[in-house]
Amino acid sequence: MTNSNDMPLAAKPIDRAAHRRADEAWLEDAFKREDALVFLLRGAIPLIARDGGLVWMGPEAARVSPGSPRLFLGEDKAGAPVFALELPPKFDLDGSLIEGIGEFLDFRQAAARMPAMDANCASTARSLFLWHGSHGYCAKCGGRNGITDAGWKAQCSACGAEHFPRTDPVAIMLAVQNGHALIGRQKFWPAGFMSCLAGFCEPGETIEQAASRELFEEAGIKCDPAQAEYVACQPWPFPSSLMMGFILPAQSDAITIDPKELESARWVSRAEMREILSGKHSELFCPPASAIAHHILKVWAERDD
Repeated sequence: MTNSNDMPLAAKPIDRAAHRRADEAWLEDAFKREDALVFLLRGAIPLIARDGGLVWMGPEAARVSPGSPRLFLGEDKAGAPVFALELPPKFDLDGSLIEGIGEFLDFRQAAARMPAMDANCASTARSLFLWHGSHGYCAKCGGRNGITDAGWKAQCSACGAEHFPRTDPVAIMLAVQNGHALIGRQKFWPAGFMSCLAGFCEPGETIEQAASRELFEEAGIKCDPAQAEYVACQPWPFPSSLMMGFILPAQSDAITIDPKELESARWVSRAEMREILSGKHSELFCPPASAIAHHILKVWAERDD
């Protein structure tokens, strides 16, 4: 059975230890501990070692770029504190204290090779740093925000308003009918790449209603949200979404795409879907196993009904 806790980027998370976030004295001492675990990002892109995992450092990481923003992510199973540091945008590995120990690698590319805990930590840090990067000013008065609570809150220096990192709920869904499933593609995707349809949940609607609405808006396929089957969810740091996966029985099969959303869409059989998932299809391929879309397609493809 597919379980969200086994989903890539969500698997094997650390204890977030939220009760530590406001204890500045503890955080300072924890960062100096010999067992502290610290990894680095630049522009929310993680520093990756040759083995595909994060480059893990200790408190000496502070010497790489003194004063860089820092997040406390939690504690590992042994109780070691875990931190992330965001290096300046122009930081150059060449000639630095960490020259030669790794490379900054696009997270989509890196995530597929990361150990589960590394992927979860890097995903969390990426979302938080991107949020702070776009929320430097108070939405209430326009004053400058400062990072507080170990990176889990921003607070205005002028009016004191508190701002918290957002997570955007996204429905990602597969419409099915008579042994076939609907997949589609956006025009900027590589040729032959197809996936589930997806869309953001709007104010005032449930995530099942969002799934049904998006299927109709993008492909003209009607579904009853009451019949939506939940599959799993996955944190997706591009920049900060929670992907919630569904399979919905379709009430129609005539496709009418919205060209602003999709370039094309088509129904495929289970046999064809299995070929796509295995990489043996002559024309089409789908998202890798690091994405929840892959698992939604797989759940349906492996059924007998």
